[in-house]
Amino acid sequence: MRSDNDIAILGGGCAGLSLAMRLADSGAEGPSVAVLEGRALYAPDRSWCFWDDGNARLRHLVQHRWSSVAVADHRRRVTVDCRAAPYQMIPAAAFYSAATQAIAKTSRIELAMNETVIAEPQKEDRRWRIETSTGVRYAKQIIDTRPPPRLEGESAILWQSFSGHEVTCDAACFDPESATLMDFSSSHKGEIAFLYLLPFSKHRALIEATVFAPKPLGPSELADRLGRLVRQWVGEAGFSVLRSEHGILPMGQAAPAQTMDATFVRAGVVGGAVRAASGFAFQRIQRWAEDCAAALLAGQPPRAHAPDPWLRRTMDGLFLRVLRARPDLAPDLFLKLFAMKDSGHIIRFMSDCPTLADYAAIVSALPAGPFLREIPRRLSGSSRRSIKGRAAG
Repeated sequence: MRSDNDIAILGGGCAGLSLAMRLADSGAEGPSVAVLEGRALYAPDRSWCFWDDGNARLRHLVQHRWSSVAVADHRRRVTVDCRAAPYQMIPAAAFYSAATQAIAKTSRIELAMNETVIAEPQKEDRRWRIETSTGVRYAKQIIDTRPPPRLEGESAILWQSFSGHEVTCDAACFDPESATLMDFSSSHKGEIAFLYLLPFSKHRALIEATVFAPKPLGPSELADRLGRLVRQWVGEAGFSVLRSEHGILPMGQAAPAQTMDATFVRAGVVGGAVRAASGFAFQRIQRWAEDCAAALLAGQPPRAHAPDPWLRRTMDGLFLRVLRARPDLAPDLFLKLFAMKDSGHIIRFMSDCPTLADYAAIVSALPAGPFLREIPRRLSGSSRRSIKGRAAG
């Protein structure tokens, strides 16, 4: 049997490490914490992007900033000046290194690598019994940030699946001042598929194939598409792959199920960290980590992610349902959003800090017809589920 901890953080990914870093700030005065991570080693397996919101805490980890971003299809290209709030990227290697170094500075936090939780924790006399691959642990409180054990297609309105290669090539193929958020030029009818391009220099870039679909897609299902996009950009130039990444994010998932026990919360992707309409999560995780750490250090129960305000949640849900029903509209809808005269509207909306004027501008920029047609279908679907629920009861 292992000694007790005040807190067990299940999963040492972005959410788990972000919380552990905040708790590490309290040093020897902080609670005893065990972070349980199934990986044996951290690898440069992903990257996190977001618009600069003025938060300086992790700014030193940013590897690259872009002063403009673009959205395009086979006919048009919209370029957005974002010098006031640059689009920026933190690579996994930098984040993992900073987190592990911060944790190592205090004896109050243990980062247990290669240790997997093998059964659901059980409450035993005011503490949680956690069975792991290396033994049994006990903790007074649990924050579970592990990804879902399986991906259920219908548990989200859409799924964002992406695979990418960071490449270096012989020729000067890229413009390091501008990132391409969405280029639908190579997509086929009936699908929402696009290129995502982050150039770090004229010779090096991250090239990703991204698909929004009702079902999640694995790396093998995106491999051919990614290969074509890489060759499209590098042409006949020689290139090498420095690293690869793959991810699947829920867009518009149901409200996360929390336990009735205040000493156990779910966080991270499974706990509602992902913004429904975009898939952005990094800034949301940082805000949650700050809030949750403050509560724990004040002797309060851990905090779950705060739910999105009703208006944002409703707009995101309706937008995603229109995309699911009419995938052919996706390029035009995104182009209209990014073509707004004031780019601050879409940047603030995507960054979870919109004003009422931003909401109004976004509604005005989009065509009303598809959304008005989707509302009755949505209401009809809700009524049918309600009737089925009453019948089952």
